[in-house]
Amino acid sequence: MLDDTPANRLYLQLVETALEDSIVTDDEAAILRILASTLGVLPSDTAYCLSIARGEESNPFDHDRDFDMEMGAVSTYQSALIAALDDEIITEDEWALLDHLRRMLSIQPDQHAMIEEAIHAMAEVDEQGQRRIERLQRFLTVCPL
Repeated sequence: MLDDTPANRLYLQLVETALEDSIVTDDEAAILRILASTLGVLPSDTAYCLSIARGEESNPFDHDRDFDMEMGAVSTYQSALIAALDDEIITEDEWALLDHLRRMLSIQPDQHAMIEEAIHAMAEVDEQGQRRIERLQRFLTVCPL
């Protein structure tokens, strides 16, 4: 049984988003792994969420109840965005997952700007920094806030 926590609810919704096209790409899987770690979702719960999203298990959560992800929302979104930026391209599936995550976490434009600044600051000391910035600019063009 899956505990009814904000982290599990959020993770399940993201897994459902990733599986909308019936396939979890390597890029989506990487983001989901990072988010599970960031959110503190147990490995057994990630597998259970995958089973729920595939329709193999029933969803234990009340869909009408909102959840509160105030704590760590910005760092969770930042971790997912960096994970997407660190491979060669941001796929449409990754864009959809990141956009869904941003909306679920209610990331505001000023928070996104803060995340952008942090990514730019990291680029100065990171060997992949320049490519990450280029991909960030493409992401912001496709998914403006």
